[in-house]
Amino acid sequence: MINLTMPIQKNVALVAHDSQKKNLLEWAKFNRELLSVHNLYSTGTTGKLLETELELELTKLQSGPLGGDQQLGAKIVEGDIDFVIFFWDPLLAQPHDPDVKALLRMAVVWNIPMACNRASADMMISSPLMHEAYVRELPNYETYQQRPIMIAE
Repeated sequence: MINLTMPIQKNVALVAHDSQKKNLLEWAKFNRELLSVHNLYSTGTTGKLLETELELELTKLQSGPLGGDQQLGAKIVEGDIDFVIFFWDPLLAQPHDPDVKALLRMAVVWNIPMACNRASADMMISSPLMHEAYVRELPNYETYQQRPIMIAE
């Protein structure tokens, strides 16, 4: 395992499907003070709503269906995101479902805490670990990266 220390001021991504934007906005308003001490990132449409309502600065990526989910996944891989809050709708098919799945997968691959609903977001943001440096273990993918590659003829 490789250790990576998350600083006290974390890079937090806030994302919501359209049917969950109101829910995320209400949650973020309630937790505005806790969120205000962190660096906030968001996909486009959600970011615009949050920035206006919370009067906080966010780094806004593209809208999810336009590549924002993939941009966020890349930021996870690059080590630029420490925590993801993604209120997604499991009952509604999305035109960018493969991108959503890839984002969820990257969070798991890189051991990023992810809250996918209000209850898990409440538990995580109120954790004492959210307010101190945290050593996150990263899997060592060296064996995977050095595996023999079979080329079909």
